Amino acid sequence: MPTTVPAALRTLAIFEIFAREQRELSNAEVARLMGLPESSTSDLLHTLHEAGYLLRTPRTRRFYPTRRLSETARRASDKDPLASFAAEAISVLSERTGETALCGRPDGMRVQVVGMQPGRHPLRYMRDPGERLSMHGSALGKALLALMPAAEMRRLIRSRPLRALGPATITDPDALEADIDETRARGWSWVCDEAAEGVAAIAIAGLVGEEPLAISLAGPTGRIEASKPAYLAALEEIRPQLFGG
Repeated sequence: MPTTVPAALRTLAIFEIFAREQRELSNAEVARLMGLPESSTSDLLHTLHEAGYLLRTPRTRRFYPTRRLSETARRASDKDPLASFAAEAISVLSERTGETALCGRPDGMRVQVVGMQPGRHPLRYMRDPGERLSMHGSALGKALLALMPAAEMRRLIRSRPLRALGPATITDPDALEADIDETRARGWSWVCDEAAEGVAAIAIAGLVGEEPLAISLAGPTGRIEASKPAYLAALEEIRPQLFGG
């Protein structure tokens, strides 16, 4: 089993301290703020300085981060890390069910599709990455709403009129709040003829790091309704791999 490396945690803690303090710090100050002996922090600070992640002032010999960490993080995140993370999950879901699998994240009162794996059926649901779906009419959106604190969810729902998108779209804020409460209680969202006539979807959501993400299966209403228990089981099987717990 993998184990936690204390030195790695201490290294990350050093950068968190600099981010919080927003000033140059001596070895003694870093040690005090971390609750460690000066000897324990000295080698860490020296290593980060030698690697180019910390600078040291010429006279006072105090440390401060260089831009190397932020530049490294920026280059690493040029490719959307959330989309990369979800790509395997939606591929597995689509292969197992034959349906189109999608992942999305919140974007105001909409959901941005960050990944899509098309299903095998000739009649299938399709959305391109980068497209934005309604929060109130999509399974992805409802799962993400249920992930929010109740006050934030209510504020978002009432921030603008809820437009009818399909014959079953919920356009009353009170009714939508009740629907989201049910979604939160059972742990998954369901839409049927809400985003568009003849389309149904089921979704789960959770946090990847600190970022909310939802995963769904979508397709023609009749087929999704008939396979709902099996599709829910597929989503629940992959939930711990995505969100932990």
